[in-house]
Amino acid sequence: MIKTRLVKLLSHTKKYIVQMVLWQWIALLGQIAAIFSIGRMVDCILMHQMSDQVILTTFMVLVVAVAIRFLCDQMATRASFAASVDVKRILREKIYEKLLCLGASYREHVSTSEVVQMSTEGVEQLEIYFGKYLPQLFYSILAPVTLFIILSFISLKASAVLLICVPLIPISIVAVQKLAKKLLNKYWGLYTTLGDSFLENLQGMTTLKIYQADEMKAVEMDEEAQNFRKITMKVLTMQLNSTSVMDIIAYGGAAVGMITAIHQYIAGNITLGGTLIILLLASEFFIPLRLLGSFFHIAMNGMAASDKIFGLLDLKEVESGESYFPQVELDISLDDVHFAYEKDREILKGITMNFPANSFISFVGESGCGKSTLAGILTARNRGYSGSVKVGGVDISQIREEELMAHMTKITHNSYLFAGTVEENLRMAKPDATREELEHVLEKVNLLAFLKEQDELQTVLLEKGENFSGGQRQRLALARALLFDTPIYIFDEATSNIDMESEEMIMNVIRELSKTKMILFISHRLSNVVDSDCIYMMKDGIVAEEGTHEQLMRKKGVYQHLFDKQKELESYAANMSWNESLKKKVV
Repeated sequence: MIKTRLVKLLSHTKKYIVQMVLWQWIALLGQIAAIFSIGRMVDCILMHQMSDQVILTTFMVLVVAVAIRFLCDQMATRASFAASVDVKRILREKIYEKLLCLGASYREHVSTSEVVQMSTEGVEQLEIYFGKYLPQLFYSILAPVTLFIILSFISLKASAVLLICVPLIPISIVAVQKLAKKLLNKYWGLYTTLGDSFLENLQGMTTLKIYQADEMKAVEMDEEAQNFRKITMKVLTMQLNSTSVMDIIAYGGAAVGMITAIHQYIAGNITLGGTLIILLLASEFFIPLRLLGSFFHIAMNGMAASDKIFGLLDLKEVESGESYFPQVELDISLDDVHFAYEKDREILKGITMNFPANSFISFVGESGCGKSTLAGILTARNRGYSGSVKVGGVDISQIREEELMAHMTKITHNSYLFAGTVEENLRMAKPDATREELEHVLEKVNLLAFLKEQDELQTVLLEKGENFSGGQRQRLALARALLFDTPIYIFDEATSNIDMESEEMIMNVIRELSKTKMILFISHRLSNVVDSDCIYMMKDGIVAEEGTHEQLMRKKGVYQHLFDKQKELESYAANMSWNESLKKKVV
């Protein structure tokens, strides 16, 4: 069973496969020489021709055969290791390169957990396929042919019987393969589903605990685990049954060959030494194929994994542009832009907008109106849109993705902070930044004083910055974005879920930044967009209203209604807070 495409993809490993087969074959020749020397010695004993020379020759042949076998095993192991290293490196590089080609929108096509499983367990299975299965497959063909040619000089009939029985094992393997393929595809499907659930539940553990839904999710995962256990047991049962069949064929075939050799000896056609040689080497016709059968099940698992990997590698890539970012004043225009995550659920329904260079543009509206989807299109995370999106007069689809990433910075309310130090997180934006530059951006976001009370730039961050408050995390993410220094900044709910002090500080930085950069600002809180050059009020995937704050208030439309409603709620909340404070003072 050879998957041609897989072999072509990993053609570099062919030389290691050839080396492994060659070393195994040399070891077999050494074993044959040793057994022939024993058979010759037996014939000499029976013919009363035994001498010190015969004993010495036999001993030397045995010693050399053992040395050859040891050396060949070592060299074959080295070649297998080299093949395994190449397979893992090449496949993981291919997966990584594909993800880079898919770009920021890769999660539209494949889940992160599935990529992780393919890159780990799937690649490990294919490592065995190339490091063990393929060499054993070719050796299993070479070994019986070699034995037949050599043993035919002793007994053509016995060696022919042994050779004829050999194909029965691959026939049984092919029969099992047809059953196993469907079973293993189902196995991998359940395996990736279980992995997805586990990763999702692990990431959402805090939320599950808050709503006391962890027990419910545990039950669901138990059911998925039970389904996976059942399919695993079916795979193991299939493997055990097929192994038993191969054992019966192997031992049966060897027995038939041995009986034939004994009959030939009784008939006087071969000597006792010749009979002994056939008896000792009969199993070698079948052992390689028997060992191949044990690797076969792992190989089938690897084939199922390779289908998943090729499924990823075959994903259609959105054609990436070749143009560089235009070196002009950057304005952005969208003309009749439509986008849908699913065919029957359109999110953007013909959006037309114009953002002049160095302007402060805000997008507001209720959740689900398409604000973040629009930001995703501008940053190449959402690809499958129709219509025209141009930056500096150049269609965004014609611009290289790395160019977009280098000229646009998107900051969300949950921008990722990596475990390490504050300095390491900042240097992701500018590896060659001076200490003064790092401290300058930290001072801008009012974090420098806090960090000086800690370990300054070497202050340790836990994963996702869990040892910092929400406001501090957001300010650190903003400092990193400022250090990146791009002409366009997109703030997607960057002031959500933080304290009022941090929110106001971040808004001051954004207002200052808008004097020299283009700012595209998405916010649910309308008081933050009052100073915008233009506000787009979105509703149900369209632009319901547009204009400055004053213009929209005069229209007395959707924006004015939502603004007044929010202002009323904020005043009510402020009064409630003041009353609570007054009660505490009285008490």
